[in-house]
Amino acid sequence: MNDKTASVHWQGRGKQGQGKISTETGALKEYPYGFASRFEDDRRGSNPEELLGAAHAACFTMAFSFACDKAGLATSAIDTQASVRLSRQGDGFVIDRIALAMQATVPGIDEAKFQEIATAAKLNCPLSQALASVPEITLLATLRQDKGG
Repeated sequence: MNDKTASVHWQGRGKQGQGKISTETGALKEYPYGFASRFEDDRRGSNPEELLGAAHAACFTMAFSFACDKAGLATSAIDTQASVRLSRQGDGFVIDRIALAMQATVPGIDEAKFQEIATAAKLNCPLSQALASVPEITLLATLRQDKGG
């Protein structure tokens, strides 16, 4: 395994400053962020919580798919959303909740096994483990019916 890297260049002071986020793969290349995209409704940039949510959703989704595969079950479609809440705490801020919502189509699985695998994937995905200091990480896992034949 190798390190994955991302970088940020920030210019300016505090609220007036602007940052640019880049990733080694080029998925983000000098993507803007700043006070307005983090604390207000400026949709022209990203923010750390949005990126953290995307990473957590991606990690959990892969962990769930791999766990299903290990159990002999093939996932045909998985959609996951992560909502990350940044709250004021004293003079600063803290991430106090991450809510994962996943809908998946897994032919041949029953509800109990689906929930068991989803819960284990949430606990065991590397991002969930790295985020263990977040007081509340929830999961709403919904099994979609396979509409194939």
